[in-house]
Amino acid sequence: MPNIIIDEEFKSLLPALSKETRASLEANLIENGCRDALVLWNGILIDGHNRYAICTEHNIPLNTVSKEFDSREEALIWIISTQVSRRNLTAIQLSYYRGIHYRADKKIVSNADGRNQYSEVESQNETQPKNKSTATRLADKYNVSRNTILRDLKIAEAIDTIGETSQSAKQKILAKEANIDKKVLEELSGKSTDELEALAAEIENNTYEKNKSGSAASRSPESPVGAESINMRPLDIAINKMSADIHAKLPKLMENGGGEELKASLRLYIGRLEDFFMQIESYK
Repeated sequence: MPNIIIDEEFKSLLPALSKETRASLEANLIENGCRDALVLWNGILIDGHNRYAICTEHNIPLNTVSKEFDSREEALIWIISTQVSRRNLTAIQLSYYRGIHYRADKKIVSNADGRNQYSEVESQNETQPKNKSTATRLADKYNVSRNTILRDLKIAEAIDTIGETSQSAKQKILAKEANIDKKVLEELSGKSTDELEALAAEIENNTYEKNKSGSAASRSPESPVGAESINMRPLDIAINKMSADIHAKLPKLMENGGGEELKASLRLYIGRLEDFFMQIESYK
């Protein structure tokens, strides 16, 4: 076996395999061997953790390939991009990966004044365009709004903070085994250390329940469950108005061939839909 370094931060980025999936992978490796090379960066494993664990356990020969990155953040971004392209991820896993990607990208420095190479800068003259901010660039990459990327950062940092207390609780959140909303995670930045540790313990012990007003934990048994039990009329009106705006404006933009203006309008509507989604999530 080659000398391979396991980095716990990189390893923790991978969603845990279900028992069935791991058993299937194990049977395949035992029967067919490890045909896909493990990927290393400076001797650190960045792709193939599950295969490595199984092959080590059963003394199955394996081979490796190496990739070059200028920084740890670039290696981390490669791991995230690989996972997003390869797996069928849950909404909370996608939020977590996007938030980690954003945080890592902001740390990548390419010039002496310490600014990210993608940081938004002031134009030197009227004809020089501004570079896209990191949040805007990642919003384009993942087809979400800029606000969603900024919210994802808060969610990722909350999940990592919980993980510092309990890796088990972190994995349960990412696997959606814990009944916790993204909205709740987003608001955890204002919580004390004691509150976060208590929350992590509840999640780890499977005793966490939503306790927000109007949530499943606080409704009486006779209360109806679903959107019809919530006063969502203002939200309904806002969505209808936005839909009317789309029908009125977008056909004209498409006819006139205003590509950039069309993209900007669509991005605006996507951002509004994300905001509506978060409002509905807060009712759950």
